Amino acid sequence: MTLYTEGKYVSYDLDFIENISSGRRKLKKALTEIGFEEKGRYFRNPETRYFLEFPPGPLALGDEPPQNIRVLHFETGELTALSPTDCIKDRLAAYFHWNDQQCLEQALLVAGEMDIDLSEIERWSLKERHEEKFSHFRNLLTKTGR
Repeated sequence: MTLYTEGKYVSYDLDFIENISSGRRKLKKALTEIGFEEKGRYFRNPETRYFLEFPPGPLALGDEPPQNIRVLHFETGELTALSPTDCIKDRLAAYFHWNDQQCLEQALLVAGEMDIDLSEIERWSLKERHEEKFSHFRNLLTKTGR
């Protein structure tokens, strides 16, 4: 979210989908070496506000896998991430299924900052059987000038 909202939304929860063939034990060892401790489902380091979570894969957006994965390049290395369109689907899935209004707002933030494929989001929304909530999202997006 932070990557695609130009910093307008900041979460201190960093989610990484676990797809490490060597297993969680090796992940835990590597994170312990840099000061993180496992506490419940999170890894925390007292020197940072950020905490890490490694939900098991495979990653799904509702009933389907992501359509477009991006590799983002930074001075410190590469990060594989959802595309802005798939990021919106991820946020809308929470809105569709649990009526999470904060996730709806997050989807609107991403849509306001990034180039997205609205027709793909509509296709996915119809497949998820949430035409009415997608229409609400689209109407709110139109009101913001998008």
